[in-house]
Amino acid sequence: MYDLVIRGGTVVDGSGLPGYRADVGITAGRITRIGRVPGRGAEEIDAAGLVVTPGFIDGHTHMDAQVFWDEQGSCSAWHGVTTAVMGNCGFTLAPARADARHLVTRNLERAEEISAAAMEEGITWTWETFPEYLDAVDALPKAINYAAQVGHSALRTWAMGERAFDGAASESELAVMEAVLREGLRAGAVGFTTTRNDNHETADGRPVASRLAAWEEVRRLVGVLAEEGAGVFEITHEPAAAGTEEAREEYFARVRTLAVETGVPFNFGVTGRNGVFHGLHLLDSIAAAGGVAYGLGHSRGINTVTSFRTRTAFDKLPLWREIRALPLDAQRTAYSDPRTRARLVAIATDGPYGRAIGAEARKPDFDRMRVYDRPMPPLRTVNEAAAARGVGPVELILDLALESDFHRMFIQAVVSDDPADLLPVMRHPRTVMTFTDSGAHVGSMADASLHTLLLGHWVREQRAFTFEEAIRMITYAPAAAWGFPDRGLLREGLAADLNVIDPDTVAPLMPEVAYDIPGGAYRLRQRATGIAATVVSGEVAFREGVHTGALPGRLLRGPLAPITNRPGRRR
Repeated sequence: MYDLVIRGGTVVDGSGLPGYRADVGITAGRITRIGRVPGRGAEEIDAAGLVVTPGFIDGHTHMDAQVFWDEQGSCSAWHGVTTAVMGNCGFTLAPARADARHLVTRNLERAEEISAAAMEEGITWTWETFPEYLDAVDALPKAINYAAQVGHSALRTWAMGERAFDGAASESELAVMEAVLREGLRAGAVGFTTTRNDNHETADGRPVASRLAAWEEVRRLVGVLAEEGAGVFEITHEPAAAGTEEAREEYFARVRTLAVETGVPFNFGVTGRNGVFHGLHLLDSIAAAGGVAYGLGHSRGINTVTSFRTRTAFDKLPLWREIRALPLDAQRTAYSDPRTRARLVAIATDGPYGRAIGAEARKPDFDRMRVYDRPMPPLRTVNEAAAARGVGPVELILDLALESDFHRMFIQAVVSDDPADLLPVMRHPRTVMTFTDSGAHVGSMADASLHTLLLGHWVREQRAFTFEEAIRMITYAPAAAWGFPDRGLLREGLAADLNVIDPDTVAPLMPEVAYDIPGGAYRLRQRATGIAATVVSGEVAFREGVHTGALPGRLLRGPLAPITNRPGRRR
């Protein structure tokens, strides 16, 4: 007797090989038969005309805080993600001493735009050490699976306190970090992460803690992974990666040497601009030298989303700031007044926008800012739409805002969204399609839809990939990169994390503004269509994007965790 049978679908198993017609039988959270399944299951899904795939794996999220107040794992779960890897960019909620929790939340507030009020209200702190944090996540009710990495910034604040934001670690402080990282890996952390990027600042304008680390500190901590023989290393690049050729080559040489000397699998974001792909060259050079590295790719181009119901690029400007503080009805009156509008347009054209980091709204580039009026490309640029109406770009934005009762959204790529820059990264054999940042930037980004955008736009509409190729990119490839041996493929004996998909309709839907975060903050909530069912550990967690109430998710611990703590075992 099977607990669940998915009957009559086309199995696309994650390997990249052609799909085939088969039933899938599931017992006790495992795939126990693929082929013809005789008899009935306790529960059945009719998958005729649909495709059955492994559950999607997202290796770059910041769900570390959200997991405590969102048992569904949205928005990722709505787009077919069954496993989310958190703790990226060096930002984690552990280790954190009870009297110094503000030191770890400080790293998350601005760099990842995770609301301090939400963390204060939504998290019940029951841990200090990283093993205790893992146990806390393990105990949570959750619809999807999570894996956690140890963050460098948290290690520094544990070992150094406030000094972590001021300078280099002493030898004794570095020894503490090494010991705590080792402890985390042995408890089940799947990696270690850091950021060296100047886009990562605290709310009070200081570099996040890991940016103050000397390269020798990074080298020593990656060495712990090598000594333990487990875990991946994720690095958010130094500014030199986009700097002069001399600076870039010096930095890349350090990364390449560390990867080769330690043998630890590395991963980092890769993008292209104007046909230049420095990150891809680094991946290839690491492999040629005998190291292992994976690039994190994107199906849209990392972006910021703005609207008059959330925030706009103009909010920092004089007069705009005053009007934007008013209720929407009063704003409507102001934007409709010709004299006020003329002043606003002039200020928006020449105004002092200041510096923006991360996904913060930035000075608009009307040749890159697009009218976000459909969930998938192509989208008109603001300049294109303005020219069609015979108005200026700021006037167009105001017109569309008024016509839509302020619901119209605009999207601007932080990095290139040109297909000529996206496709070479997506097609590169050493990249993985996984860079949603889910759990972070929830009020300014709509990247949790990366997976359904890949299937709807790049597979169905553009035919840039076969369905089999795309599924491999978001299942087996990340499972191999982060070390999940029992996920990412549909094989008898492996974990039963699956999606049942309509390839003719799968796509993201438009984002909507929702006030459902602890503390009252808003977020952009984006659902999908075309996913008939998402199965986690053998239980149907979502049907047609609606949570069934099932909470079969678990914490996936790394290979050094005691056997009783690993998935499939209960303590």
